[in-house]
Amino acid sequence: MQAAPFPQSKFLHAAQQYWALTKPRVVALIVFCAVIGMFLGVEGLPPVQPLLVGTVGIWLVAGAAAAVNCLVEQRIDALMARTRARPLPRGELNNFQTLVFSGLIGGFGVWLLYVFVNPLTMYLTLATFVGYAIVYTILLKPNTPQNIVIGGASGAMPPVLGWAAVTNSVTAEALVLFLIIFIWTPPHFWALALYRTKEYEKAGLPMLPVTHGPEFTRFHVFLYTVMLTGTTVLPFAIKMSGWIYLVCALVLDGVFLYYAWQVWKNYTEAISRRTFAFSILYLALLFAALLVDHYIRL
Repeated sequence: MQAAPFPQSKFLHAAQQYWALTKPRVVALIVFCAVIGMFLGVEGLPPVQPLLVGTVGIWLVAGAAAAVNCLVEQRIDALMARTRARPLPRGELNNFQTLVFSGLIGGFGVWLLYVFVNPLTMYLTLATFVGYAIVYTILLKPNTPQNIVIGGASGAMPPVLGWAAVTNSVTAEALVLFLIIFIWTPPHFWALALYRTKEYEKAGLPMLPVTHGPEFTRFHVFLYTVMLTGTTVLPFAIKMSGWIYLVCALVLDGVFLYYAWQVWKNYTEAISRRTFAFSILYLALLFAALLVDHYIRL
């Protein structure tokens, strides 16, 4: 008699719920930027051990931070269409399961980084975890409309973590990569907040369009995009990159500026959605251009 497939399906379903806790799409971009930092930090190819183990360790700690974020914000997530399908609001997982899961993968990630990469990367990654899971999620997000600006420092750390993993140092070049993501974060996130304003208001979160209105927010999307354009020139200015990167960056900046201008002057929800979607592609392509330029110039 053939065994019923139910136990396996139940296991796979549980695995999918734990996987969803880690916010895999967000973490994928985080890890991508960290890996780019690893390649940019050295001439030639990075050492295999810090590349592989560093990637896994950073992914695990980032996933643990995402799980804590889901735990803290489960009430808010239940009120928002974008997040109500997450495991905690739907009752697929409980608080204890989430805490244990976050502790296990986060602790394992920290151990990997300390033992097989270097202590600097471990401490920086742990600080990033605290910055996102505690400072941003618990202290900043529910209390100030500048939450995404200040809290963006944690989200901007991945290339610094990758750089530290292969060099055991933090240099000016790594900080430039940090600055690019730090300035990119507000227009990226406010483009989303603009078409989710009612949901944030319902959840009681003081996001910028809730506290200062949509017109103020739309202008700041454009203003920060202008600032971002200047920031993305820095790798070329400090001779970290060459003409290939500069041309790619200016083209990407031009498109982003066009979207940001449309958000400011000709706002529609569709434009805001397209701006948010492009901002993700923008960052991935910008860092890819840095990588291509780095190896062509060697």
